[in-house]
Amino acid sequence: QLQLVEAGGGSVQAGGSLTLSCAASGYGYSRYSMAWFRQAPGKAREGVAAIRVGGRIYYADSVEGRFIISRDNAKNTLDLHMNRLNPEDTAMYYCAARVYDCYSQSSCLSRATYDYWGQGTQVTVSA
Repeated sequence: QLQLVEAGGGSVQAGGSLTLSCAASGYGYSRYSMAWFRQAPGKAREGVAAIRVGGRIYYADSVEGRFIISRDNAKNTLDLHMNRLNPEDTAMYYCAARVYDCYSQSSCLSRATYDYWGQGTQVTVSA
């Protein structure tokens, strides 16, 4: 089992940057696929970026070229570097983990794929 704690959210103006971090506690972190999801008020939770066990990365089209996901298996951490933020990026951001690998972009960015979730960290982007 893995416990996940997010940090780094906040308020920023459009065009700015933020970095989110997720700290994982538990055994075998390197064997988990990891992802960032977000949920805006009144909308479904959507996959933003995912990194597989072997390091392959997927991004949602809406953040491709602006966000960068990375993991450090030695420190049990997952980061999301967010650049050129816009008001449509405003949401609660969640860290998620899946035991073993996910196998495609669609599965790695699907909410149903993941077994463990953090409590979330709020990101607010003002125009």
